[in-house]
Amino acid sequence: MMNENNVRLSIWNLILVPAVLSLAVTLLRLYGELHHWHTPWFNSSAGGGGAIVGISWLPFVFGPYFAVKLARSGSRPSGHVKTILLALLGFAMMMGGVFAAFSPPFSITRSCVGLLALVLGTALQFYPWPALARTLLAYAYSARIPVALVMFFAIQGKWGTHYDVLPAGYPGPTSFWGEYIFVGLIPQLLLWIGFTVTVGAFAGGIAAAAVLRRSPSVAPANLKMQN
Repeated sequence: MMNENNVRLSIWNLILVPAVLSLAVTLLRLYGELHHWHTPWFNSSAGGGGAIVGISWLPFVFGPYFAVKLARSGSRPSGHVKTILLALLGFAMMMGGVFAAFSPPFSITRSCVGLLALVLGTALQFYPWPALARTLLAYAYSARIPVALVMFFAIQGKWGTHYDVLPAGYPGPTSFWGEYIFVGLIPQLLLWIGFTVTVGAFAGGIAAAAVLRRSPSVAPANLKMQN
């Protein structure tokens, strides 16, 4: 029990600052969109793609940050190449699952198969480096749960931000709860979780390989985080 508590505490210590920074970025983006601040920094169109101010870029930063911290503490992957390749495979599975689940015409069966592929692609990251995958998963939920809460109020109040504007040809349900679950809850708590874990694992695998190549001697202090 003590070892499990130590692992949990170490993960939360790792993600605390990244989680706070991600929340700050989310609130800044919401404020900027509500006040119609200009592109490319903000984008209130459906999906909000390409906006510089946003948390979708952060796994490229925090994946390496977590990986280097873990590697230097002694928690290593079973293989760097394996970590990178399985991250690419997981990302491909996730993107295929997203296409199957959300592209028109809407089908419950196809959506369920797509979401299963997304979950499996994410779960794959636990095989080469469990400690990094757990840390990225915890960070992903700490970053995305606030977004899901923002989307609840944005969709309800029709704020005109990317958090509530529907894409052209939206194929899903149109009731408030149906719309929120389809474009808010499921994407934030599944799609973006998978994106964060797979992208973070890919970037983190590359960073850890570079760090361990320069510093082959790593203290085994937190090796139990892998177990």
